Amino acid sequence: MAGIRIVDIDIYHPTNKVGNDFYIEHFDARGVDIRGLLKALGRDTRYKIDNDDENSLSMAFEAASNLLEKTGLTGADIDLIAYASQTPEYIFPTNSLMIHRLINGASHTICIDSNANCAGMTAAFEQVSRQMLGNPRIRRALIIGSDYVAPHASPDDPVYFANFGDAAAAVIVERDEQAVGFIDSIYQTDTCVYGNSLFPAQGLAKLGQTGVDAGAFHVKFIPFDDSICVGAASESIRTLLSRNEIGADEIKAACFSQLSISNIRAVSENIGISEDIAVYIGDEFGYTSTSSPFIALHRAITSGQIQRGDKVLFWTVGAGWQNVAMVVEY
Repeated sequence: MAGIRIVDIDIYHPTNKVGNDFYIEHFDARGVDIRGLLKALGRDTRYKIDNDDENSLSMAFEAASNLLEKTGLTGADIDLIAYASQTPEYIFPTNSLMIHRLINGASHTICIDSNANCAGMTAAFEQVSRQMLGNPRIRRALIIGSDYVAPHASPDDPVYFANFGDAAAAVIVERDEQAVGFIDSIYQTDTCVYGNSLFPAQGLAKLGQTGVDAGAFHVKFIPFDDSICVGAASESIRTLLSRNEIGADEIKAACFSQLSISNIRAVSENIGISEDIAVYIGDEFGYTSTSSPFIALHRAITSGQIQRGDKVLFWTVGAGWQNVAMVVEY
């Protein structure tokens, strides 16, 4: 059976970099001390869009363009485009169709948009890999993850306003008779907090009926203890590794959701991998949602932490919660 291997990966982020001081001063003026929150999340800086010409779609295009140039491929070489975002610039036509147009894709190319919230790009990678295993006509796929949360974050909500950064990641995978590539994945869903993050807060139907004032189109967020996902994540990863007879010591990089440094440390400890194996980029990038595990993968590759043939573990979590664990051979 052919493997689905990673050809290469690239990322894009705005040049504007914002440190914690801006957000601390912002919330100090509102009588809210967020220093403890930023420390617990592991934030230091984040890249932020500061103009009207950039959004989740434009960042996705830049990441994809960077990657195509890097690999020497063109849009015509891509058989499937999967675009993952929880903040797509457009509902229809699909953003993957727009990317197809921008990169001059082929007429046979499959175009898919998906949304698994913060787990989106990991879920898209897993689903595309399984589709390619079952469809030999798909030789190469371009998978993109991009979120632009800032316009929808209330300036009175520390978690959404101060936590997120803007960035996109793009990866190309291809069928390879000699490679292993994608190995396995596991989902675990618990919808106990499904209503704690809602966007649009009143739903699209009401939004269409009543409209919304400028600046009021924000996420409705009810704070909760996000560490509730740690136990389920640890269980999923242990099951995933066990059923594929992979030891924790075989994992050379763990590319986890960058929502919280404390969760990354807790999951790493639970499954028996060292902190230096778990890649952390949230101190520089902030939380980039769906793309964050793949920005971590990009860091692991460019830093030399992993080489071809090394096993890489992914874990991310959606707003629901839906944990997605995946293991691949790079």
